[in-house]
Amino acid sequence: MGAQMLLILGAASIAVAGVMLFLVLALGSTALTGTARSLALIEHTVSQEEVGRNELPVADRLVRPFFTGMKDMALRLSPSGTSQRLSHLLDLAGNPAGMTPEKLLGYKGAALLAGGLLGMVYGGLSLRGLMFGAVGAAAGFLLPDLLVYNIGTKRQEVLRRGLADALDMLTVCVEAGQGFDSSLMHVARSVEGPVAGEFSRVLAEIQIGKSRSDAFSALSSRTKVTEIRTFVTALVQADRLGLPIGSVLREQSVQMRLVRRQRAEEKAQKVPVKILFPMLLCIFPALFIVIIGPGAIQMINTFSGLNG
Repeated sequence: MGAQMLLILGAASIAVAGVMLFLVLALGSTALTGTARSLALIEHTVSQEEVGRNELPVADRLVRPFFTGMKDMALRLSPSGTSQRLSHLLDLAGNPAGMTPEKLLGYKGAALLAGGLLGMVYGGLSLRGLMFGAVGAAAGFLLPDLLVYNIGTKRQEVLRRGLADALDMLTVCVEAGQGFDSSLMHVARSVEGPVAGEFSRVLAEIQIGKSRSDAFSALSSRTKVTEIRTFVTALVQADRLGLPIGSVLREQSVQMRLVRRQRAEEKAQKVPVKILFPMLLCIFPALFIVIIGPGAIQMINTFSGLNG
């Protein structure tokens, strides 16, 4: 009986070993070897998830995933077309500090979370805290848009003020015999401010293959300044009709000077209306105290003596 059991165990062991050997040969035959294995290793790209967490910098381990999640949350809460709207806002602001719509969405989501938490901390764990949290979250969500809009508005004003001088220099360079593109490059290098940045971007777009009309049309879409749009329209029409650029620039330069003088006169006429309320609230009360005060004190003393 014992010998029979040993024979059965031996046969079972041999069968198991045979099955394991078959599986090893079958599975091992599909693995790449030799040159194919080397090519597969070369083509394989290592993702950040495959790298050890301790070998990644802090920005990749903590900050970037956090802002990615905040960006996705802000994108879900925003209406359709938000990316295009934010891109236009950033163009108006001059793309400060290399800001992109994705980064701005991340900041919006982070500000929403921070505003909601601050509101709940201020209001406490109650209905009042929930209301403060909702208001804080809404304010935080809209704050980056307002900041970028404010930067863009100030930049457009600086762009409007510097356009006339840049156009005068461009006109002089063209009339002196330089080509239009070289004159534009000279102006971009000589002047300062947003005008130089916009002209440099136009030149870069022309160098990468855009036509002059398309590059200046893109400039017109990146600004809200009426004078720039008028200048771009005249320039594009002159380019299409073959008119001399020098005469067009000279006419536009004169027109820019006239518009700037009219804008200055308009602002000067608004000054009396703007200073009316500060005078009524701050200057007139002080004048009344200085002028009427001594007489009022004397009258009070006189009537007090009569009553005594």
